[in-house]
Amino acid sequence: MADYRQLLCPPADMLDGMNKSEGKTALVTGGSRGIGAAVALRLAQEGADVALTYERDEASAAKVVDQIEAMGRRGLAIKADSADVAAVTGAVDEAAETFGRLDILVNNAGVFLVAPVEDLGQAEFDRTMAVNIRAPFVASQAAARHMGDGGRIVSIGSNMAERAVFPGFSLYAMSKTALIGMTKGLARDLGPRGITVNLVHPGPTDTDANPADGPNAEAIRGLTALGHYAAPGDIAATVAFLAGADARYITGTTVSVDGGFAV
Repeated sequence: MADYRQLLCPPADMLDGMNKSEGKTALVTGGSRGIGAAVALRLAQEGADVALTYERDEASAAKVVDQIEAMGRRGLAIKADSADVAAVTGAVDEAAETFGRLDILVNNAGVFLVAPVEDLGQAEFDRTMAVNIRAPFVASQAAARHMGDGGRIVSIGSNMAERAVFPGFSLYAMSKTALIGMTKGLARDLGPRGITVNLVHPGPTDTDANPADGPNAEAIRGLTALGHYAAPGDIAATVAFLAGADARYITGTTVSVDGGFAV
């Protein structure tokens, strides 16, 4: 399994002394691998204590926590199925209780179901909506109860919300597009409390679910303006910026980190 510190951008030695999230605490859902792991480690490198949720892969979650703690931060892995409302709320509450506060929530956990629309059943629809839409809303709701002024909520969407170029993405694209409306609404609701809410749309990103050497990778690369996949750290860098003090006047917006996929 990859050491996700190798996926961070910029390299760790360039972040010495930056610590833009010093004293902050964060929860990253789906933080055991891929983009979620890169986000968790980037926030830890910038000074935050970080909790993460995972559904099945306890070993990967434990490895990320070990890396967080090796940086001198507190880490916490929480087993939680994002389709379970009580589990989502419980994870937020546990992170806040363990760390004594909650400053940053990153809604990263998601399911990626691709199939012709006529082949999608009720079960696939319900799980996609539960994990990709309901869970971020419920987690944000719970996090808002713990956050003070200056809190940050960042959700991970998808470039497919902007441009669905392949068949079979109707359900997934719909679920990620719904996050745009959620982000705008929550930004308006929570703005008076100084809490910002933003959405990041990653493009093709080199993860286990979509490897840069996969069978469709050449075609996917050709759809970007830059001609290559992102590293998970490219997404994490944008999330860390939105979670930091420099982004205090950015809210209700969508940031595409897609290499020009949508242009």
